[in-house]
Amino acid sequence: MGTMNKKRVAQAVAIAAVSALALTACGGGGESEDGEVQLSFAWWGSDDRSELTEEIIAAFEEQNPDIKVQGSYSDWNGYWDRLATQTAAGDAPDIIQMDSQYLREYADRGALLDLSGVDVSKFDESAIDNGRTEEGLFGITTGVNAPTILANPAVFEEAGVEIPDDTTWTWEDYAEVSQQISEGTDGKFGSSGPSEPLGLQVWLRQQGKALTTEEGTLGFDAADAEEYLQHHLDLVKSGAYPQAAMLAGDQTVSVDQSLMGTGQSAMAQYWTNQVSTIASASGADIQPLRFPSPTGSAEDAGTFYKASMLLSASGQTEHPEEAQKFIDFFVNNVEAGVIGGTERGVPANSEVREAVMAELEGPDKASAEFVQEVEPELGPAEPIPPKGFSELQNIVFRYETEVYFERQTPAEAAEAMIGEMERAIAS
Repeated sequence: MGTMNKKRVAQAVAIAAVSALALTACGGGGESEDGEVQLSFAWWGSDDRSELTEEIIAAFEEQNPDIKVQGSYSDWNGYWDRLATQTAAGDAPDIIQMDSQYLREYADRGALLDLSGVDVSKFDESAIDNGRTEEGLFGITTGVNAPTILANPAVFEEAGVEIPDDTTWTWEDYAEVSQQISEGTDGKFGSSGPSEPLGLQVWLRQQGKALTTEEGTLGFDAADAEEYLQHHLDLVKSGAYPQAAMLAGDQTVSVDQSLMGTGQSAMAQYWTNQVSTIASASGADIQPLRFPSPTGSAEDAGTFYKASMLLSASGQTEHPEEAQKFIDFFVNNVEAGVIGGTERGVPANSEVREAVMAELEGPDKASAEFVQEVEPELGPAEPIPPKGFSELQNIVFRYETEVYFERQTPAEAAEAMIGEMERAIAS
């Protein structure tokens, strides 16, 4: 068993233990002798995120002097290991920064509080649904991202190719433009390979299907997978994509070392919150575009809002009302929103978003404006990911690589990929 699988099993065992605990167990917060409510709040992220979060906490405490919030943070991997252990021990933080791929693992075991006391009236319905299971609302979206094709205008100009109209372009247009750029530049490419599972999610949405369903099963079959893999193989063979070895290498490097980040690719698939990172790494005035569609209509591009992250509350908290009050402030208070900016995504609350956008400039502004612009074209939110969802990215990447190197045909890879994905989400 690999290191990642061992870690996954350890987390699952720790999380499962919470079902054996009484949900009245002591949570992370408490109450001081003078009656002051004390809440604990845990998140992952950078030092910059921590500083901004502490400012938001200070603003909340100023308006709510009877509530104190103690914050703590760590890196991504350490965060989930610690949270699983704390939850199993009945000592979870009162307020939890949550990711959609872990939401169901905690919610289904009763480890999270139903957040019906938080106001979501200024949220798009799909943003609300990012945190809702059939049992209730267990995560509040802090900010939203949308799928985007990022374009580097400097590479387009070097190739003598105009940036296409993203409200009308098709996948055939995408392939043609990418090939023209590869042929018209020296050592650069029209497009990087797909970002997964984003690329497959959007492709399937455009076919009226889904990567995973509300029931936690795969929402597509081997024929769909074969068509998708053939599409990417065709782009490799035409020269629109780099060759296999470069594509495989680009799957695992950091964003700033990617083909797009180093200015070697004219286009790549990303989330809108990555515009600033790519712009900074490449030194280019990066432009977000809609995904191409099968029909040439923006309404058929499969656009959706994904929660950049969510806020949840522990089902074990001794202060459910105060925990929800803090979450409500975090996502709905304009002052809090302006402090946080787009650090946790473009604010899900439309009024807060408007105030934040007025303060933005450069790539951050371009990203936020794009998120706002595509709102009329949104489809439904993706279903809450099932357990094992986090393994799908590596599975798709691995079989794409087999196809790029032509070690397997798209049909062979599709059959094997489907089987492995089914096992991952059933385990």
